[in-house]
Amino acid sequence: MEDQVVLIVGGSGGIGQASADLFAKAGAKVVLAARNKEKAEEKAKEINDSGGEAYVIEVDVTDLASVSAMAREVNDDLGQIDVLVNAFGTGLIQPILDIKPDHAKELFDVNVYGTFLVTQAVMRYMATNKKGRVIMFPGILGKAVMKNTSVYSASKYAVTGFTKALVEEQRRGDVKFSLLYLGGVDTEFWDNPNVDMRVQKDKMLTTEEVAKAVYYAASQPGQSVLNEIVIQPESHQMV
Repeated sequence: MEDQVVLIVGGSGGIGQASADLFAKAGAKVVLAARNKEKAEEKAKEINDSGGEAYVIEVDVTDLASVSAMAREVNDDLGQIDVLVNAFGTGLIQPILDIKPDHAKELFDVNVYGTFLVTQAVMRYMATNKKGRVIMFPGILGKAVMKNTSVYSASKYAVTGFTKALVEEQRRGDVKFSLLYLGGVDTEFWDNPNVDMRVQKDKMLTTEEVAKAVYYAASQPGQSVLNEIVIQPESHQMV
């Protein structure tokens, strides 16, 4: 990964930050894009102080101008974007009759529309450069549903369908896609008041474990590609 440019959107979150550590140690230029710029800057400083190379850029994934500016700035300042890690998203786990329409709209804006905006903006550069890998996180609920996840699962199934359709578009192209179906991961996701679910974080996947899968997908040699992978805690197996 020496000198490759890795753009991690969701760089203030646990998975994004743990992945940044691995990419930086491998010699990549890591860009942490996030709405919470302060948390991203803390991680970037930690990486840079350890001899790595990390940058921070603020982005609102639901805003076209913000997303376009992010992709353009990274490409112009650091060179072609080799890897895009879409590690952002928001949660909503509640019975359908309890869900506020505004919360559902916000979720679709971030998880679906945001994924579209970011992927399209970065793919414009990847297509021009004839090279690139995109890592997606539909999560296990983008593959199998569970109780009280109707809206959230809908957003994650959308990410799965979106990505699989892009694979078909790129059959003769140069952009490769990986789908990571993750079970419960110990992150701030579970601190969201709209996630009404009792969990045991100590039995979940760690962000470090997930980061290894992200790095593996991004560092496949030559023309090989990790299409999709399912990783779940033993206690949470659904498929």
